[in-house]
Amino acid sequence: MRIERLITMANDIATYFTVEPDHAAAVTSVRDHLKRFWDPAMRRQLKSYLAEGGEGLVPLAQEAVRELDVPPADVH
Repeated sequence: MRIERLITMANDIATYFTVEPDHAAAVTSVRDHLKRFWDPAMRRQLKSYLAEGGEGLVPLAQEAVRELDVPPADVH
């Protein structure tokens, strides 16, 4: 998937959770949403993008992606 689309989607999710008064809970909620509903390949792509700077990701999305564990790509 195009990284621009992943950035938009991650930012939309983060924006939804910005109303959470507990910042740590907001980060956890974004992270958990990504873990539950995003394909592992999408999560790997976004995590890799953040490691390269993460330009365009809002701070809450950046924090959540940093905490996100992603499974390694299958090696065949």
